[in-house]
Amino acid sequence: MNELIGKKALVTGGSRGIGAATAVALAERGADVAITYNSSADAAAAVLKEIEALGRRGFAYAVDSGAAGAVADGVRRAAESLGGLDILVNNAGVGAIAPITDLTPQDVDRVLAVNIRGVYAATQAAVPLLSDGARLIHLGSCAAARVTSPGMTLYAMSKAALVGLSKALARELGARNITSNVIQPGPTDTDMNPSDGPFAAPQIADLALDRFGTPAEVAAAVAYLAGPQAAYITGTELTIDGGHTA
Repeated sequence: MNELIGKKALVTGGSRGIGAATAVALAERGADVAITYNSSADAAAAVLKEIEALGRRGFAYAVDSGAAGAVADGVRRAAESLGGLDILVNNAGVGAIAPITDLTPQDVDRVLAVNIRGVYAATQAAVPLLSDGARLIHLGSCAAARVTSPGMTLYAMSKAALVGLSKALARELGARNITSNVIQPGPTDTDMNPSDGPFAAPQIADLALDRFGTPAEVAAAVAYLAGPQAAYITGTELTIDGGHTA
């Protein structure tokens, strides 16, 4: 797999879960990869070690994904280190799951800051730096299309916003052959939502397949959209959800 040889990618929130798997998947296909992280420097270092073991260049930057200025600065630093930018994966995200009456203004501010404003800030900073024919890939959620349990209002709203953003970007940047798409993952086995956790059983009950997805399965879809075979796919959603929306 070498379809991304010479490409330069940035994955936000790339130190764990889907973000880490995506960073490695892009490197496996030949890309040099930068990641941002907001929690564990050790986890970020482990991802860089995997990238470098594949013979690719890797960079990591500590960035608060809810601080728009820091996000934009992280994009510019990544492009400078990589020598350009061909792929931006807006992966960083947070959730606040609770009845709408229990959500605090602080909950609302944080989720919208990371899941919407942070994505917008990263994309706005990236657009002038992107090569023609570049890829914008945004990590949404199956909850943007179908909500099966209470307490998801804030999270679902924030992820649904990415669909509108992505479609508008597809129109705005199409003349440069830059594509913009959303990946909609279903329940995926990560630290934030483990497949053996206390909330796993009801999620599995809503799926056509009797299991959680893996970060690698979602990352493979991201890598496909980043590759040359997906050059004519833009303004759409790719659902990787085990039949959640079936």
